[in-house]
Order: sequence, then structure tokens, then C-alpha cells
Amino acid sequence: MKKYVIGLDYGSDSVRAVMIDSQNGAELASEVFWYPRWKAQKYCDPAINQFRQHPLDHIEGLEHTITSVMKQSEVSPETVKGICIDTTGSSPMPVTQDGTALACTEGFEENPNAMMVLWKDHTAVKEANEINELARSWGGEDYTKYEGGIYSSEWFWAKILHVAREDKSVINATHTWMEHCDFITYLLADEKDLKKFKRSRCAAGHKAMWHESWGGLPDAAFLSKLDPYLASLRDNLYEDTFTSNEIAGHLNKEWADKLGLTTDTVIAVGTFDAHAGAVGAKVDHHALVRVMGTSTCDIMVSSNEAVGDKTVKGICGQVDGSVIPGMVGLEAGQSAFGDVLAWFKDVLQWPIDNLVLNSEVLSEEQKAELKAEVESKFIRSLAVQAEAIALSEVVPVALDWVNGRRTPDANQELKSAISGISLGTKAPHIFKSLVNAICFGAKMIVDRFEEEGVKIETVIGIGGVARKSPFIMQTLANVLNMPIKIAESDQAPALGAAIYAAVAAGIYENVIEASKVMGSDYEAEYFPQASQVKVYAQLLEAYKQLGNFVEEQTNKNT
Repeated sequence: MKKYVIGLDYGSDSVRAVMIDSQNGAELASEVFWYPRWKAQKYCDPAINQFRQHPLDHIEGLEHTITSVMKQSEVSPETVKGICIDTTGSSPMPVTQDGTALACTEGFEENPNAMMVLWKDHTAVKEANEINELARSWGGEDYTKYEGGIYSSEWFWAKILHVAREDKSVINATHTWMEHCDFITYLLADEKDLKKFKRSRCAAGHKAMWHESWGGLPDAAFLSKLDPYLASLRDNLYEDTFTSNEIAGHLNKEWADKLGLTTDTVIAVGTFDAHAGAVGAKVDHHALVRVMGTSTCDIMVSSNEAVGDKTVKGICGQVDGSVIPGMVGLEAGQSAFGDVLAWFKDVLQWPIDNLVLNSEVLSEEQKAELKAEVESKFIRSLAVQAEAIALSEVVPVALDWVNGRRTPDANQELKSAISGISLGTKAPHIFKSLVNAICFGAKMIVDRFEEEGVKIETVIGIGGVARKSPFIMQTLANVLNMPIKIAESDQAPALGAAIYAAVAAGIYENVIEASKVMGSDYEAEYFPQASQVKVYAQLLEAYKQLGNFVEEQTNKNT
């Protein structure tokens, strides 16, 4: 009998499901669901960096995508052996004592503080600063040391602390908090005891300061110095964590009926999208996997022997088993990658949206056609013209910090800047400067790993930007002075989740074995161009100088 597995990948804008043949990794079907409330930007306020998502977007997407891949693939329900969920993170949400998302209960349906606090929400900068200050001054264990030594406003405790101070009604109605990947896994699984439910090692280790050496989560004495609520919440969270090759439960009857599956289907422990993507791209020693979308997550694995007691400074953590069980997963990343270019597109598109598309001269059909044409050609046309600009031509210098800086050395208070604009500067020049900026940000991460003794021999790119923009990938190869292989799969994180599901279901003995069989092949490789490597090295110095200036000014003002 054939054996199939489903990977469910929750991104920032949409969720996609893939039905995978466990025998060879072939994709039988896939389906994408765009979050309707998020698309309308409900519960968000970019002016204060507030980005919240209603869990109903995710629950509706879950049902739509899985029922769709079941229908498309026409496989028998009993042949679907496992499901694994990966999500963005850290994206925690408050839940009630019976495990219901608070935003799905009466009185909280429209309250942003009851929603999932998306990874890119930076409303908790003040709280993150407090956590960092306390970790260095309280006289006990530095709970940030395995998370790069700097706790970020993008992460679990800072976000919860911010909501606790802002909205007592939410806190009073909340029993516990769950990461997005844990909540969706809990929703599907038949294990309904929140205390016994298996939480993600990946999420807890990278974002919640969980570590075996100090017995799990930070001590209540430390948390109480931040806020008594955090200390009391700790009792309603978890002690142990689990890797995604393990079984969180089996599909419960309610969701088996909704999805057209059986209760024999295994539900694996949840994980984060980038870590699953690394598995889908066949991550190995000395390979840096760059998941390139709205932001980036950069993932590496290393043996416990190689890492030892060393802590890598300024990254997003090192966690035993967060990628491959038995190996240490290392995470870094940029808070904005594709988002940098999307911001520029939105700026340039303002006259089209507000003047042309609001014009009474055009019919609705003409407006729709124009909008579709702009969407399909905008970035592509800019990229073509930017690529044609010679490196000898004056191009502005830009920073990629439009959403703060994730790594190296998290600082979400930083802002982007552009210098060197003249009357000769056109849109393609600025676009080229922004492409340079996101590639220089990647270079800073690679340099930090290598400065800390983590060897990188090759880079693997996955995600929409990696597959769709040769210009950006060639620029990145030149800036890094390293070859970059591009994973063939459109859905590497979902494929990685499916690989975890196959191991949890007992089809494969371990993740490495399953990844070798089911993982994505590579469709392209970009090599550094010697003539351009030296020029980009000089441009990198200008990027560093601008960055140092902006950071100094930010520190003065704060």
C-alpha cells in the first residue's frame, strides 16, 4: 500500500498544504489559502508596528487546503499516515482553559490583543529591552545566552509581557499561551490535556528561552522581576519540549470528519517554517539554508561535539534538535528581505492606486486589467533595468532595516536609511540599492557565523525570492563570494514538514534518512563573478558606514 503524508506550511500571508508520496518525495497535490482578514489588514497598525492575525484565518485555511489536496490527489484516507504543521514564529496567542483561541470566544472576537501576535509585530521593543537588561543584571543565569545573547521584541515573552501591560481583560480571560505551531497541532490532535500536550522544541528553544541546562523555561524568580503575571503563567505552560519527529497525537474525530481522513493519521509535533524548510532542502553540515520571503531565516546544523559549550553571539539561538534531532540547529535572519522591495513597490504604486485606479475614466474591467498588468510586471521591470546599471555608475547606499534588525545583534528600534541620492537617481537606481542592501545584510550574518567559528561552505536558497529573481540571487552570490544552490521545490517548508510527518508515522527511522529520499533537488546554482566580487566588497564598506551612523544616532535618541 502506498503511504502519503501532508505538510502544512503557514506563512505570513497564506497557508499551503502539500500531499507527498513518502516513497520518493513527489508532490501529488498542493493548495494555497490566502488569509482574508489579514489581506484586509484587520487588527494591524503599521504606524506602531502592530501586526496581529485572527486565528480563524488559520483555522479556515487548514480545512480548505487539506480537503483540497485530498480531493485533487484522490488518495484513500487510510493511506495518509501523517501530518505535520510548520508556522512563522514567534507568533504566540492566548488560549482559554479548554484550549480555545481567546479570539474565538465571546467578547474578544475583534480585540487585537486577543489575536495571534505575528512574528513581525514589534510593539514589544520596550519589554524586550527590559528582558535584556534584567538578564545581565539580576545576578542569576543569563537566560538569553543560547538565543544569541539578545532577546528580541519578535519573541514569546516580550510579546506576552506587552499584552499583559496593555490589556488586563485579555490576561484575566487567558489560561495559557501557545505558539502558532503548537496551537494548530493541538487543534488537530486527540491529546487535549494542555499540560501533557507536546510543545515544540524548536519554538521553545529559539524564542522562549527554554534550555535543558536550567531545567526548561526561565525560573519563576526571574520572570516575576519582569511581571508577576509571567511567573504565574509559567505554571500553565510546559516543562519538557519535543522534536518534530515525535508524535503529538492522532487526528481527532472532529477534524478527521472535516478533512475526510481517519483517526489513525499521526499528528507530528509542530515546528517553525524555516527549520522545516531546511529539512526540505536537505540541509547538511557547513551549509547555510536561506529561507527567503518577506523576511529571511538562515538555518544551519552542527554536531553537539562541534558546538560544545560555545554560544554564538547575536543570532536567534542554538537549539538541540530544532532542525534535525541529535544535532544543534542554529538560526539567524533578516527582519525584512522581500518586504524591503515590497515597501518600495508600494511607494511607487501610490499614484496608480490612488489616481489611475480611482479614475472615473476607466471602466472596472480596464482597472482590473491594469492592476493585473502592474502586479505582474512591476518588480520584474525594475529588476531588469537595475541589473543593466553598471557597477561603476553611482548608486545610492541603503540599509535593509525597514523592519528593524533581527541579526546579527537584534535591534528592532533601528530604521532604514538611503544616502547618496541626486537628481540623476531614478527608480531603478534606488531599487538596485535596496537589492544591494538585503544582500549586504545577508553578508553580515555570514560574517558573524564565521567570526564565531561556524564554517560555511555553501548556501542553499529556498522560497519565492530565491526561485523567481536571478538578479537578486546573482547579486547575493557576488556579495557573499559563495556559490548558491536553489532548491527546486516551490514548497520546501511544507515538504520539510511532510518529512517530519513521515518519520513520526514510522515510515522512516530518522529525519536524515527521510530527507535524503524525500528532500528537494536543486534547479540552479549561482557562482560568484570575480570581476564583481571586489566591487561589492567596496560597496559593503559604505553599507557598514551608513549602518554605524544610523545605529549611533538611534542609540543617542534612546
